[in-house]
Amino acid sequence: MSPLIKTTKGLDIQIDGKAEKIVGETILSDIIALVPHHFHGINPKVMVKAGDYVKAGTPVFHDKTFENMNFVSPVSGKVLAVNRGEKRKLLNIIIQREKETQYENFSVQSLEKLTPEEIKSALMNAGIWPYVKQRPYDVIANPNKTPKAIFISSFDTAPLAPDYNFILKGQFQDFQTGIDVLAKLTPGKVHLGVKANVPSNEFLKVKNVEITEYEGPHPVGNVGIQINHLDPINKGDVVWTINVQDVLYIGRFFNKGITDFKKIIALTGPEVIQPQYYKTLPGTSIEPFISGNVQKGIPLRYISGNVLSGIKVEIDDFLDPYASQISVIDEGTEHQEFLGWAMPRINKFSASHLFPTRLIQKKFFKKILGKIQFQYDARLLGGRRAIIMSNEYDKVLPMDILPEFLFKAMITGNIDKMELLGGYEIAPEDVALCEYVCTSKLPLQLIVREALDVMKKELE
Repeated sequence: MSPLIKTTKGLDIQIDGKAEKIVGETILSDIIALVPHHFHGINPKVMVKAGDYVKAGTPVFHDKTFENMNFVSPVSGKVLAVNRGEKRKLLNIIIQREKETQYENFSVQSLEKLTPEEIKSALMNAGIWPYVKQRPYDVIANPNKTPKAIFISSFDTAPLAPDYNFILKGQFQDFQTGIDVLAKLTPGKVHLGVKANVPSNEFLKVKNVEITEYEGPHPVGNVGIQINHLDPINKGDVVWTINVQDVLYIGRFFNKGITDFKKIIALTGPEVIQPQYYKTLPGTSIEPFISGNVQKGIPLRYISGNVLSGIKVEIDDFLDPYASQISVIDEGTEHQEFLGWAMPRINKFSASHLFPTRLIQKKFFKKILGKIQFQYDARLLGGRRAIIMSNEYDKVLPMDILPEFLFKAMITGNIDKMELLGGYEIAPEDVALCEYVCTSKLPLQLIVREALDVMKKELE
């Protein structure tokens, strides 16, 4: 029986618009874009020009720091444009997609015969390596380092998050192959986090991993929380992480010898008419997902990812390669409320006791009143102010660190204190709930991201 870890710290935010377990039509836009900005921390060098023909798996740019680390086209077709901004910064590469995808064929040897270095080289050449990330710093993994462990979370507890058990139906052979590959890249363990009390959980059948079950509110599904509970990161340690669907890329590559980035994403949110799952590819335009399937007449916020840690996008932007969902909520710019927060509202969700909603959410009142529909939008509802030491972050961050002191060290750029207070373990997504409940309205995810970049620059 797998060990069980329970957490009580955290907060589940109930939002309408969870995706029905239906896989709709495949959505692929006519043009696909590769956006270097989606891959944090790289320095791209373009390898194609307008007019070139590429296949799925053809390199279009590589990282100047690691020249063997390719970023490849997910489709076959013609390169329409290589767009640059100020100081010739690469903005994106636009590819006209062919209807029938042609794949680059890679010569893949038997896994048993390959060394870890040969596996890394193959994954970098095929453009799959950028999906392997590392802690500390939450960046693409440094292929020259050996991780003490690899962590994968098989479930997501963020609002309206997709169900990976549903997404991976019929694909567990590729997933198992991906796990077997990852197991050869570390002398330690491959840890698979599994949600407890899920009937017929296929992830419990995966072999060659150390399975741990988790129970508790969000963010227990975050891989950073699981690392902190099982194998905390100290100075000099390196841990790799990878998303469940990205493990499939590795499995397909070693099973088929091609780079196949097909994925299933969830279209979610209270403003979506028919929230469900769709097959697609990274770099697809957001517009075909949204067109005709969202409420009209109000300004909407489109998010590549979940509402807590996703990226705000416009309708003509492109799907983030790391995203597993698209969320749509009310922008909130047309709302006018009498007395604002001072009114004792019952339609506003509150993480504190500001509104009576905490009382209404108790099981006793739920039985009487039924499900309460809370209104969510993208407004900040307040202005930024001095950081308040009120222990509010500790209530929603189940990690053995002191978040208030860590954030202060990050704001002031004190690297020594960042090291001592848990800077090696944290990532922006881990503090998304802290940002949500923050009475000071601090952009904590941005603060953490910038501080990690400073740490990486100064300490490596």
